[in-house]
Amino acid sequence: MPSIPKKFSIHMQVQQPHIDAMNHVNNVVYIQWMQDIASMHWHAIATPELKNKLVWMIRKHEVNYHNQAFLNDNLLITTWTGEYTNVTWKRHYEITRPADNKKIISAVSLWIPVDVETQKPQRIDEAMVRLFMQ
Repeated sequence: MPSIPKKFSIHMQVQQPHIDAMNHVNNVVYIQWMQDIASMHWHAIATPELKNKLVWMIRKHEVNYHNQAFLNDNLLITTWTGEYTNVTWKRHYEITRPADNKKIISAVSLWIPVDVETQKPQRIDEAMVRLFMQ
C-alpha cells in the first residue's frame, strides 16, 4: 500500500460574499472552504455504501494565515490526509494564489468518522485507509 496520500484540489474565485470589512477574505470563509473540500474529497473517493454509513465530524482546526486573499483572486485549495489513529484522522489543507505563488493559509483538522445510525465514532480500518491512498 502506498504511504503517500493522494492530494485533492479545486480552484476557487473569491467573490464579494467572501470579503469582510477589511476588504479581504474573512477568516471564517477559509474554514468553510476547508470543510467543503474535505466533503468533496470524501464524496469523490468513498463508495455509495460508505457515504450512507459514515459522516465525518470535526474535533479541532489549526489554521496558519500567511497572506491575504482579495476579491476576484483565483485560489487553489488542496487537501490530503495525514496521520490517523483508530478513530481520528488528520486532514491537511493549503490554499495558494497561483498568480503570484503566495501561500494564503496552511491548516490541519482532526476528523472523526461517525456511524450515521448509532452516531458513535467508527473505527478506521485498512479499507478506509486504502481509499485515501488511491
